[in-house]
Amino acid sequence: MTLDVIIPIYNEENTLEEVIEKVLTSPLRPTIIAVDDGSSDATPEILKRYGGNERVHVASHKRNLGKGAAVRTGLDLATGDVVLVQDADLEYDPGDFGAILAPFEDPDIEVVYGSRRLNSSNPISSWMFFLGGATLTWFTNLLYGTRITDEPTCYKAFRRELLQSLPLRCSRFEFCPEVTAIVARRGIRIREVPISYSPRSRAEGKKIGVRDWFEAVYTLLRYRFLPAHALASKPTTESD
Repeated sequence: MTLDVIIPIYNEENTLEEVIEKVLTSPLRPTIIAVDDGSSDATPEILKRYGGNERVHVASHKRNLGKGAAVRTGLDLATGDVVLVQDADLEYDPGDFGAILAPFEDPDIEVVYGSRRLNSSNPISSWMFFLGGATLTWFTNLLYGTRITDEPTCYKAFRRELLQSLPLRCSRFEFCPEVTAIVARRGIRIREVPISYSPRSRAEGKKIGVRDWFEAVYTLLRYRFLPAHALASKPTTESD
């Protein structure tokens, strides 16, 4: 089973190289699809160092379009059996790839989320972020009848054919609620496995904020009441 890891990147010069090296040294030997989302720091120079590595594919946006747009760009290049999203910071550990990929041995499993909440030893970044994630998870379960424990987790893995079939339109951090909503509306079970988590603060570069929480709530509400046909086809790709 082959794994593609999409890494959306925006100004992560301090952690990017370490993240790439950790992914490359995974025994699963994943392929990296790194998408520079209009970075203005040393990110482009760091990515150039991997130009000769056949397991690292690089795409770039001329301007910052958002995490969701970067994921969609990376998805267009994906060819592996399973696709997983990896943030370019150090909050999530590629050492968990094996646990996330294991459920896909069951052919009926199409989606696996890495849950921070299922690992009781994980620290809490701040009560604001913790409560924000908890309320989004509760709201998701209320609206869609799911029983997940960590909706806004970064570690979301999908069979590639499924993810490429979804009509994703998001641009920013609303990728998470959008993809969760579409999968839930299609009646696809989301399997969760515990993962490790090392939260960082806003001072350390964490970019998500209160605005993104409201966008996530709006996205969950919007997709809950979209007509079924709007969830069945992939939209035409817009040129960036």
